[in-house]
Amino acid sequence: MQTTCQLPRQHLSPLFLSAFPLYLAHHSTTLPHKTHFTMVEQGEQNGPSASKILAVVAVLPVGGTLLLLSGLTFVGSLIGLAVATPLFIIFSPVLVPASIGIGLAVTGILSSGAFGMTALSSLSWFLNYIRQVTAGLPEYLQNLSDKLGQKTKEMGHEMQSQAHEDWAKPSKRIQIGL
Repeated sequence: MQTTCQLPRQHLSPLFLSAFPLYLAHHSTTLPHKTHFTMVEQGEQNGPSASKILAVVAVLPVGGTLLLLSGLTFVGSLIGLAVATPLFIIFSPVLVPASIGIGLAVTGILSSGAFGMTALSSLSWFLNYIRQVTAGLPEYLQNLSDKLGQKTKEMGHEMQSQAHEDWAKPSKRIQIGL
């Protein structure tokens, strides 16, 4: 059985076209039948379509403008750094301790928030655990009460039977006289 698959050339990448014969040669034993691919040109059109040309014409000015703005921003950042560097050096005895203090304050606030969230999640877990444990508690108490009542009845009957047996036997009585 021989199958021919016609694929348009413009939808296949050059890498696929160069590696495909190697792929077929390597995996030819796994294919159930021979497959031949032929490339078909769609029309006689060799250049880009009108929609692609319009897309490039529309995107080119936008991309150029954005590239210009990013360059201006970069140059402005370099100028600002050049102007601010002497000020940072002059005011560094004030800025360094201030930045350390601000950094420690931010670290303290963030860590207290993290500890608070940990405490709330732990408390939530503990309450859910208690709810799950106490959900079966009424049944457990009812079973315990039933068992205790049964044992009490058994012990009562046993004590009553022993009392009847003890009264039936003669026993030594100690009389205490005045």
